[in-house]
Order: sequence, then C-alpha cells, then structure tokens
Amino acid sequence: MKHRVIDPAGAFFGLLIPVLCALGGVVLTTLWDPRLPDKIATHWSMTSADGFATPTTSAWTFALLTILFGAGLSAIAALAPAMLMMRRFMIVLGLIVVGIITGGQVASLHAQLDVVDPSAVPAPIGALAAGALGGCVVGLLGASLLRDYRQRTAATEAPNRALPRSDAALPITDDVGFSTKGSVIFGLIMAAPGIILGLVSSAWFLALFLVLAVFCVTLVRFRVVVDTTEIKVFNMGMPAMTYGVDEVVGAKVAEIKPFADFGGWGLKSKGRRNYGIVTRTGPAVVITFAGGDKLTVTTPKADDIAGALNSLADARSS
Repeated sequence: MKHRVIDPAGAFFGLLIPVLCALGGVVLTTLWDPRLPDKIATHWSMTSADGFATPTTSAWTFALLTILFGAGLSAIAALAPAMLMMRRFMIVLGLIVVGIITGGQVASLHAQLDVVDPSAVPAPIGALAAGALGGCVVGLLGASLLRDYRQRTAATEAPNRALPRSDAALPITDDVGFSTKGSVIFGLIMAAPGIILGLVSSAWFLALFLVLAVFCVTLVRFRVVVDTTEIKVFNMGMPAMTYGVDEVVGAKVAEIKPFADFGGWGLKSKGRRNYGIVTRTGPAVVITFAGGDKLTVTTPKADDIAGALNSLADARSS
C-alpha cells in the first residue's frame, strides 16, 4: 500500500471537526453576546450554578478545552503510520469529549439568553448526554473511514525449528476478551456513577454514563481470525489490525498475566511496536513480524494459532 504520513479521514474527523467546534462556540457566543448577562454561569454543583465568567472568557476557555482535550485525544487518528486500532479508539474517545463540551456550551448559552439571574439556570445535563451520544456516532463514522497505511515487510526465513507446528484446520477464530456476562458486569460498574446520580439528581446522568460505559466495553471485546493469508483482529465490528502470514517471523506460546506483563486489560502497548490484546490470565500466542511489530493475544487457542502460523511460514519459505 502507498506510504502515507497523514490519513485524510483522520485529519478531517480528528482535527478539523474539533477545531470547527471550538471556533463555532466562539462565533456563537459573539452572536448571542448582546442577549447574554454580563457574567454567565459556567459551572454547576449538584444543585445550582457556582461558577461564573464573562461570555468572551467563557467562549475562549471552552475553545481551549475542546482543542486540548478533544483534538488532543483524536489527533492521533490523522497519523497514518500509527496503529489503526489505537487511532480508532482515540478518535471515538476524542469526539465524545468534543461532543460533551460542545453540547454543554451551546445548551448553557441558549438557556441564559435574556436571563437576568444566571445563577437560577439549571445545569445542561441533557445536552451533555446528547453531546456524548452525538460525538460517539460521529467518532464511529470517522473510525470506519480510517485506513491502515502500515508498511508491510515480508519475512525471508522460516521460523525457528524450536517453535511449535500444527496442522490445525483453518480458519481459526476466537472471541477474545470479556464474555457477555463479564461485559455486562463491567458495563454496570462503569455506569454505576450515572445510576447513582440519576437516582439523586437527573436521569440524564444515566444516559451520559451509559454512552461512556458502552464505549469502554468495546475496549475489552475482540475477535481474532487466522486464515491461510492473514491474521485479523476485529473490534467495534471493524478489522482493526491486519498482518499478512508472509510477514510472520515466528509464533510462540507464553503464559501472560495482564497486569504484571502489560499493565492492564484490553489493547495495551509495552514499549515500541510491542502490542498486546490481553484480556485474561493464561496462554497467549506471541507473534513476531518482519517489520519489527510483536503482537500478543491471550487466547485458549494459542497452541493452534502459533502452530498453524509457523507451519504456514514454513510452506511460504519452501
């Protein structure tokens, strides 16, 4: 595939959209400024507004937050050589943040038009939830348009003879990560603050945290497919990592403890170009590629995958 430095879709969704949202907030505030109080509410406690600023100060503060935290997260999507799965995660997360900030800003401004006492204006919780959902949808659209521009390097030698071989039937597929039951429990844990706040304050908190919980659950659910030509890892319903069998230098089986070996669960990086999809303690297939990448996947099918890949690499070399 042609070498690229910038992914056009990543630049549009990861950089241009956050910047347009940031500038749009400034423009909107300027247009509405004659109808706004001298100082508008910018922060709320559980019961009432407790932070105020001039409209201009508020507008530029929101713009700065949008660029620093929204674009700061999603900007990696524009870097074509970066790992596709990481770019997809970050563009969705970044645009959720952009949506939350933009939704809250627009709703709070609108609620304070022609208002004398801004301290009586309620917090824009509904707009935060709607913004998170909208940002997630736009982020997923952007993620689906990203492409893998990774440079591929073909291996030139057969795997070490000490590595396992097998004649396991291909393709080999495995759903890697939390089970459905585990995903539900994990999602409930992530949504728990929203459930509590929804009961004592506003039901919109529940909607906001549910969006974030669903996104977090996707970080620990993957599908791995190994066939005669490729190793593919699917996430969010999309192929997120693809390596050719012709790139395989060798594959081995190792015992992995997610926290001890990679610092946690999910998609992890341990040093440069050393990636792990680690979602359980136990056997894992560790695949080394000619381009310098290493991929570790925790799976009970580690022996079959490692053996099949080494056998395929033998056939390639011969």
